[in-house]
Amino acid sequence: MTTTSRPPSGRFLDFPTSCPAPAPRPEEPVRWVPLLVAGLLGIGLTTYVWSSYGGKNGALLALGLGLGLALFHSRFGFTSAWRQLVAVGNGQGLRAHTLLLGTAATLVALVASTGSGLFGSVPKATAGPLGLALLVGATLFAIGMQLGGACASGTLFAVGAGQSAIVLTLGGFVLGSVLYTWAFPLFDGWPAVPGVLLSDHVGWFGSWLVTVLVLVAIVLVTRVVQARRNPPPVDAVPTARGVARVFRGSWPVLVGAVVLGVLAGAVFLVSGGTWGVTFAFALWGAKLLQLVGLHPEAWEFWQAQSNARALASPVWVDRTTLTNVGIMIGAAVAAAAAGAWRLHRGIPWRTALAAVLGGVLMGIGARLAGGCNIGAYLGGISVGSLHGWLWGVFALGGTWVGLKLRPLFGLANPKPGDGVC
Repeated sequence: MTTTSRPPSGRFLDFPTSCPAPAPRPEEPVRWVPLLVAGLLGIGLTTYVWSSYGGKNGALLALGLGLGLALFHSRFGFTSAWRQLVAVGNGQGLRAHTLLLGTAATLVALVASTGSGLFGSVPKATAGPLGLALLVGATLFAIGMQLGGACASGTLFAVGAGQSAIVLTLGGFVLGSVLYTWAFPLFDGWPAVPGVLLSDHVGWFGSWLVTVLVLVAIVLVTRVVQARRNPPPVDAVPTARGVARVFRGSWPVLVGAVVLGVLAGAVFLVSGGTWGVTFAFALWGAKLLQLVGLHPEAWEFWQAQSNARALASPVWVDRTTLTNVGIMIGAAVAAAAAGAWRLHRGIPWRTALAAVLGGVLMGIGARLAGGCNIGAYLGGISVGSLHGWLWGVFALGGTWVGLKLRPLFGLANPKPGDGVC
């Protein structure tokens, strides 16, 4: 008997199984043209940003390149992890999240406790407000990522890897972000209470300890749930062996979790704030509107001092833009080196509709909740903010709704019999 491998977006490695290990897939030839284009673009753009806008911004773009490489090679899944957990009780992905969160939280605590970062930055941890907008936003975001096929970071690395359907998700993401900024007065002022930052009450060591203990508890609970429901394994199928696997093959997801956690900590060290993704989509949308003669700067959202400054400045000084662009280029380099970069054609209309709708929901949801799976979930938990934990809880509820909606668009959900020996 053999194991039927799952798609790349759902690969996780820590589930014990008696099934024989999957044989490596034949190596694909390197896609030299996209590799050279993406490589030269990454080097040239980093050099330009570093020389024109300073070392801090150049370093953030370089960190984005590393994030893109790690996201592609590990196929690190947020969307698939929650889908596997809710659909069949497989907690492998969520356990990988705990390693990512624990690594990032450790580095954030070390950096924040020193009070100084690189390039003159001052690390600052903030707590998001707790209220109706967080609940609704996280739920909408989770529904959107199940329909769109990717989360915020997943959308970026999939676009970089040439997945055409996810380009539609990215377009919907930008559209949803613009719709939120246009309708901001309708969303502003929803009931909320101030956020809670653990370090304000128990210090940075206490905040780190509480975070790690909760993460350990999540690991134990998911193992209990998984043992009771006995879901099928979701294994990575390596495409290379030995040293070549670093550059061409799929990484063990736990390796990806550690690398991403270290890079998230590095973003905090360099920029003074946590890694974020989705503000850039609102910014890009607003600048596109300005290019066609419209005036989003007159909207209330862009009247806030920090937002107005971002809109008036070049995109190469916006940290979310820098890491986002880096992720797409880094993923393109990784995919081309692995022979996996290719444009996909013939997208079914229902899949295309789900991609756009999912992106719109994520764009609105991320702005409502003050962030996405990166900015709110990873960023919030890593600094010890209660809103990060609540975002994750509400996202699980939204995932359940999203799974109910997926079949309407011809999208399959995991089943207990998948991949059983």
